[in-house]
Amino acid sequence: MADTDDLSAGGRFEPTVPARAEISRLKGSTALDWGMQSRLARVFRPETGRTVMLAIDHGYFQGPTTGLERVDLSIVPLLPYADALMTTRGMVRSTIPPTSRTPVVLRASGGPSILKELSDEQLAVSMEDAARLNAAMVAVQVFIGGEHETQSVHNMTRLVDEGQRYGIPVLAVTAVGRDLTRDARYLRLATRICAELGAHAVKTYYCAEDFDTVTAACPVPVVMAGGKKLPELEALTMAYRAVEAGAAGVDMGRNIFQSVHPAAMIRAVASVVHESVKPEEAYDLLLERGE
Repeated sequence: MADTDDLSAGGRFEPTVPARAEISRLKGSTALDWGMQSRLARVFRPETGRTVMLAIDHGYFQGPTTGLERVDLSIVPLLPYADALMTTRGMVRSTIPPTSRTPVVLRASGGPSILKELSDEQLAVSMEDAARLNAAMVAVQVFIGGEHETQSVHNMTRLVDEGQRYGIPVLAVTAVGRDLTRDARYLRLATRICAELGAHAVKTYYCAEDFDTVTAACPVPVVMAGGKKLPELEALTMAYRAVEAGAAGVDMGRNIFQSVHPAAMIRAVASVVHESVKPEEAYDLLLERGE
């Protein structure tokens, strides 16, 4: 029933109180549409602007990786501790419970296996299917300096265009080939190109020297790639140094699911990323929880 009584004299309208405007704290996101910002806020915690992604998409080019032989047994129990899960649509539909509250960062490029030239990737998922799977973000490999550099960049820009239509952000994943060095100069080049051409976030490797220049030069969030398996304390130290140098979190796979205590490890990583806990303290927590 319509409100026909004149209640304008009451205090409900608060005419002296300015309208509240919530501005995203996430780097480079303030001009994005509501849907984009909403999805990014599912991946990056609004209170910290950081994320702990659990990467399990390795099988799209190298088959059943150690620790991912049975995702239902090794990974599903870890989902409550991850801010986001980076995986493939095949694994989502076959194995990830639809009741999971962990947002999906969907691998959208692929093609060659480890037996071929890896930079020769094509788009492997449509944005329509990403939307059908309720993906919070899509990920595409970009091979700056690789044999098929232009093709991989074009893959990314096509996804960005489609993402604008569907309100789904794009994570550019910078790949380092056998002949390329992981120094700050190269990482600045790769991440900046991806951001300039529309990526909403960039995943890249950590370098010990001048990593802060990599994050400073990139106008969108930089997420650190976990890379090869390291001893737990070394992995926690790398994550700590990356976020202290400006990274907006980490995307770790092998350093979590190949750990002796995966659940304790991902919780230790989260304490470093979101609470700035020192690596040694986080390692002690890992040992306590892993007992």
